[in-house]
Amino acid sequence: MPDPGVVVIFGASGDLTSRKLVPALYELASQRRLPLEMAVVGISRTEMSHEEFRQKLRETLEEHVSGGVSDDVWESFAGGIFYLPGDSKEPETYEELKGLLKKLDSERGTLGNRAFYLSASPSLFPTIVERLGEAGMNEGEDGGWSRLVVEKPFGRDLESARELNEEIRRHFDEAQIYRIDHYLGKETVQNILALRFANGIFEPIWNQHYVDHVQITVAEDIGVGTRGAFYEEAGALRDIVQNHVMQVLCLTAMEPPVAFDAESLREEKVKVLKAVRPIPEDEVEDYAVRGQYTSGWVWGEEVSGYREEENVDPDSVTETYLALRLFVDNWRWAGVPFFLRAGKRMPKKATEVAIQFHSSPHTPFARDDTEGLEPNVLVVRVQPDEGLSLKIGAKVPGAGFEVSSVNMDLLYGTAFLEEAPDAYQRLLLDLMLGDPTLFIRADEAEGAWRILDPVMRRWTEEKRVESYPAGTWGPDEADEMLGRDGREWRRP
Repeated sequence: MPDPGVVVIFGASGDLTSRKLVPALYELASQRRLPLEMAVVGISRTEMSHEEFRQKLRETLEEHVSGGVSDDVWESFAGGIFYLPGDSKEPETYEELKGLLKKLDSERGTLGNRAFYLSASPSLFPTIVERLGEAGMNEGEDGGWSRLVVEKPFGRDLESARELNEEIRRHFDEAQIYRIDHYLGKETVQNILALRFANGIFEPIWNQHYVDHVQITVAEDIGVGTRGAFYEEAGALRDIVQNHVMQVLCLTAMEPPVAFDAESLREEKVKVLKAVRPIPEDEVEDYAVRGQYTSGWVWGEEVSGYREEENVDPDSVTETYLALRLFVDNWRWAGVPFFLRAGKRMPKKATEVAIQFHSSPHTPFARDDTEGLEPNVLVVRVQPDEGLSLKIGAKVPGAGFEVSSVNMDLLYGTAFLEEAPDAYQRLLLDLMLGDPTLFIRADEAEGAWRILDPVMRRWTEEKRVESYPAGTWGPDEADEMLGRDGREWRRP
């Protein structure tokens, strides 16, 4: 149970607050994981009263909470929800906020503890941080704590990420800063660590002696929808790869931490990023493929191409698909390629990590008997159908000795009675508890940008993008990148 405190959400009228943050806090309250003195304060420019804000949240909770909203839990939870209309650029807003927080300390017993959640536009992050510092809210009241939550993206490139980190650290210590990537809150992503370090059979073969290559896939069957303007600015690299995909890479490739605590875990992730071989800017084509979906068919429905989407430039070269070939140059992974891909309008939604092992050096069976035999592959399915799959060779029933590949499957949904919590539930609880283990350190964010910066610079100059029909697994050039090494992409 964390200490009482206030979660202050900047950009409270936005989608993230109603779709993720408040539902997660409500679920924690319904599970009695939060103190009764807990309070939530929303800030945005939209004019609303406390009661109007509560009513709006109640309506969206009905859509996003499985099993419905309990009137009793809501009544208790909503009593701690407040709203402050104001411009986050203006100092007056922070004076009003400071007065409201002191009032909550007195009336609700929140003990001077504050967590400031930046759910506003990233362009406002430096201003909000500066105003919080000027108002003295970068320190808790009366011995309480003050923490800052920064949503992705952490800058647009390496230079802007460094500038943002420097600006934040002018007012908040690194120990107060919680850079959030909701992928780290997913149970199946955390299970990569459990799979590796809680089982004696995997770690001895988790290296270049046994592993042929690794594939990390984040595929979505949806398009950009109403987010065309945002995607024109971000693209797949900034939206998905720099944060989610690189974090999964770190957990897959890292060395065993000495303990499951924040500094030990994050130190090993940073070591992975430092070990990734730099991509020469004049050789980007050998390491990266940039794709954009055209019109096609997904799940039997004809869909538009990216350039026909709302608020998208008809001549856009923004990537909706990205494939990378990376190498982690250390003792464990020397020579093992890591293939990363993320894309929209794929044939299906699938996020997975696939570890493909070397083929058996020799089989005593006749060649005709092993035609259906494939290399061993261990797959961690992050979503959907969360679980594990191990592909092994087995004898086909019959009089002969035919050997073929079969899958051993574990589905988390049937193996455990507990329902997996939403990622934001875990991360918000850790925030209140002051546990930064599953949050990102400054050098992690900068390390990921350092790897991808040459790719972005090259693409800015090149102004070219490969096309792929919606409902396919990406452009031919991505297949060719693996084909040069005699490998091929998995079809999840």
